[in-house]
Amino acid sequence: MAPRLCSISAATRRLMGRPKPRAGDLAAAARFYSKDNEGSWFRSLFVHKVDPRKDAHSTLLSKKETSNLYKIQFHNVKPECLDAYNSLTEAVLPKLHLDEDYPCSLVGNWNTWYGEQDQAVHLWRFSGGYPALMDCMNKLKNNKEYLEFRKERSQMLLSRRNQMLLEFSFWNEPQPRAGPNIYELRTYKLKPGTMIEWGNNWARAIKYRQENQEAVGGFFSQIGELYVVHHLWAYKDLQSREETRNAAWRKRGWDQNVYYTGECFCWGISLALGGHLPRAQSEDRIPSARKSSLT
Repeated sequence: MAPRLCSISAATRRLMGRPKPRAGDLAAAARFYSKDNEGSWFRSLFVHKVDPRKDAHSTLLSKKETSNLYKIQFHNVKPECLDAYNSLTEAVLPKLHLDEDYPCSLVGNWNTWYGEQDQAVHLWRFSGGYPALMDCMNKLKNNKEYLEFRKERSQMLLSRRNQMLLEFSFWNEPQPRAGPNIYELRTYKLKPGTMIEWGNNWARAIKYRQENQEAVGGFFSQIGELYVVHHLWAYKDLQSREETRNAAWRKRGWDQNVYYTGECFCWGISLALGGHLPRAQSEDRIPSARKSSLT
């Protein structure tokens, strides 16, 4: 059987018979497609136009009526030293908290229950911003009891880190509350350039998480690791946490917040903390991580 030859249509033969395009035509076409036209569909595939920001995140997102600055400390304690560490901090930190000469207050002390083990978390508030922070640091350099405390504490630690934070304008300021409670610290590492979008979405969504007064505070980093957000929540127990979070999903609009903010961060981590916020302006208002574990 003779092999079958491929046939060429008449239209194809006409195209093959046309003269080659001239160099001038190719150059004109190249100039047309490479023209710097912001409205061209081709350029829009690769360029995302962003409105320029004229203010820093700290100005756009933080509270205008206060000048509070926060410091969060994470101390990784040697497992065999955790009880001694808690006893030491209970003996020294309340004195700083109550001393009116130091413009700082201890918002909370916690030990991690789930997440990083053998870890202590401390949250401080400096009323007066950076000047208050520097005033406190300079005074502590001459505080012999505090220097001895740091020296003894250093023998109990594996590592430590801290961050300076500002509070989001749409979140509650941490307030005294009855306990015992468990606290959840949810930390998110945002993609650079998405802090404003995160703040705008949460400013609308925080109303979905207020019915049980679980929202304690929301903060974003200023010094230390950047593009980091911390949300602090309080629950009666883990079952209450489960029910409260499930209830949010039944509210119209919460799912949209989760979707849009999910595009903003690279990773997140949740720590379940044993501890409590201060209850009153007295010595017993100091949270004790050791005594206020999840009982």
